[in-house]
Amino acid sequence: MLITVYGAKCTGIQAERVTVEVSLDRGIGIHLVGLADAAVKESLLRTTTALQALGYHIPGKRMVINLAPADVRKNGSGYDLPIAIGVIAASGQQSLPLACKYLMMGELGLDGSVRSIPGGLPFAELAGEEGFNGIILPMDSALEASDMENIAVYGVRKLTDVVRILSGEECDDLLVSNAPEYLDPGPGGQLSRRSGIPDFADIIGQEGAKRGLEIAAAGAHNVIMIGPPGSGKSSLSKALIGILPPMSKQESLMTSKIFSIAGKGKQRYGLMNIRPFRSPHYSASLSAIIGGGAGDNIVPGEISLAHNGVLFLDEAAQMPKSVSEALRAPIEDRKVVISRLRAKVEYPSSFMLVMAANPCPCGYWGVGDRCSCTPGQRLNYLSRLSGPMMDRIDIQLNVPCLQAAELARLKARGAAPEPSTAVAARVARAREVQIRRFRGEGIFTNAEMGNKQVERFCPLSRECSELLISMMEKMGLSMRAYYRIIKVARTIADLEGAGDILPGHISEAACYRFLDRTPGVRF
Repeated sequence: MLITVYGAKCTGIQAERVTVEVSLDRGIGIHLVGLADAAVKESLLRTTTALQALGYHIPGKRMVINLAPADVRKNGSGYDLPIAIGVIAASGQQSLPLACKYLMMGELGLDGSVRSIPGGLPFAELAGEEGFNGIILPMDSALEASDMENIAVYGVRKLTDVVRILSGEECDDLLVSNAPEYLDPGPGGQLSRRSGIPDFADIIGQEGAKRGLEIAAAGAHNVIMIGPPGSGKSSLSKALIGILPPMSKQESLMTSKIFSIAGKGKQRYGLMNIRPFRSPHYSASLSAIIGGGAGDNIVPGEISLAHNGVLFLDEAAQMPKSVSEALRAPIEDRKVVISRLRAKVEYPSSFMLVMAANPCPCGYWGVGDRCSCTPGQRLNYLSRLSGPMMDRIDIQLNVPCLQAAELARLKARGAAPEPSTAVAARVARAREVQIRRFRGEGIFTNAEMGNKQVERFCPLSRECSELLISMMEKMGLSMRAYYRIIKVARTIADLEGAGDILPGHISEAACYRFLDRTPGVRF
């Protein structure tokens, strides 16, 4: 007897259907075919033990289990559930008329429990597109897909729950929308805001850096902050999330899929509603930042987990040069292509890069006479960030260390710093202008513009063009810097509500490239 059930696998951020065929015939032995990896092959032991624990028997016949298409490698433990259902149905131990109507994935415990697997959200999206009646997932994985509107999502805890659904019983209690975890997520569920975000009002001084971060947030521009220890670089970077606009439904779906594939989806319920803030340590490996893995099991790295959010690299000058230089292509292309011998996977990586670095090895260059570094040491330290990399940074900020007396004077004045909510309102208005401007272009922010789009959407008056050319000659900037200055100027104009780019906008945008013209600190 031949039974067909359906599972899925992920390639990049897209899921594709896997057909699980179970055939019983005369003979002995259990054979698993279909280019399965070690985790899938081990599923036979887990599956047979789980079935016996629930009172089912293993048929004493020749059993062939085929995972199609046979030329695509299958990996992971998620095929336990469809294989177990196929064995039950093929051996006639239970009538499961709906076995081919649902897509199902899940890992089995030896007691018949169903454990979470990565990729629940892309699997649910595939089930809706393929016209299945619904999708059956472990409860934690089903909660990731609880916001899917075009498909019935069932969250199960044990194999007997799956049998109930496929036998045709009324199982509304197993819908994830009726699960206690969904109805009352508690403190571990989806949050409407990220706790612990610093407010701009809590950061005393640094008005120049705040202005630069406001422009960066409004246009999704890349930023680097140079300053001594304790100047507030990390606090400013974390506060940046508080002024970014909420994600659209499309952005939320894409980012949530990446987290789901990476196995981090069970950290929340439903789609993400806050932008990710990723802050890897400067010692992180190239694979951890870019993404990678053995064989064709390629998982997304930090630059993809930061998609539609912020990638914060503290102590950027301490990072291995091979890692920092690998960011060049993703910054330009807004995607990363990871190639291995057996696989080639593309992940989106449209993120705001925020870097922070000290000005020298000791960190105190420019703070009185505290610096003990030689000019050569300073130059070597900052040169770890190459010219091509710095060309891709739109906004360069100097974050000086404020002395205690100056901080006391600022507090004594009694003028309350502007809160993040006020800054966020201006950023949101500027983003709305950009969304209207780029409707139909496939981009949403000024930083995403290509050179042709810059020429189309950012025309310069003769006065602005002459001013920019003059600045380019004096500062010795590249043509990439030329276009990036125009993008930043367009964002400044959007914040002011100006229809055209004015000379003042060009001047301010060019001022944010101070590292390109500082003697002895040329990248």
